[in-house]
Amino acid sequence: SPPGLLLLTSFLLHVEEGRASPTRLVCDNRLIQKYIGEAKDMEKRAGQCQALPALSCPTVLPLVDFSLQQWKSKSNEIKRREILCDLALLVGAVAGAQGQVTQECGARQLSQLYRHANSFILLLQTFSWEAGPWEPGCSPRSMEQTHITGIFLTYRQLVQGKLRFFFHDLAKDLCK
Repeated sequence: SPPGLLLLTSFLLHVEEGRASPTRLVCDNRLIQKYIGEAKDMEKRAGQCQALPALSCPTVLPLVDFSLQQWKSKSNEIKRREILCDLALLVGAVAGAQGQVTQECGARQLSQLYRHANSFILLLQTFSWEAGPWEPGCSPRSMEQTHITGIFLTYRQLVQGKLRFFFHDLAKDLCK
């Protein structure tokens, strides 16, 4: 079963009737640890693919490093929007790389990464503290990358960093 489907199913199983609140998903720390493990596995498998070519057209990736002190000073809504921006740029980078990678192993890993990142976008869109639809017109800090493994590294850092801390912050409010 595709991992993105697992994430969505986990979410749907934990939605409280009457209002979409993925509280239990955030409150169960084992789930984010599972997603971090999956990100590490994807990065490792991509690194083991034989003869992955450099991308002829560089892809643009979000810079996902952050200062914990600055992060703590942001509202959950700002954090959510920042992660959504990073994920949107990452999904675009994966899609661009997919068009350039014909090698089966690399293409398979990129497809899995695409599904995972999109699942997180769907999940984060369910959390909203401000009225109005999410606008993808954001411009996170970014860099160009020609190595496919850099895409997986960025995803792992995003899941291990901002996403994990965001879930941790939500858990403090929702899991009392």
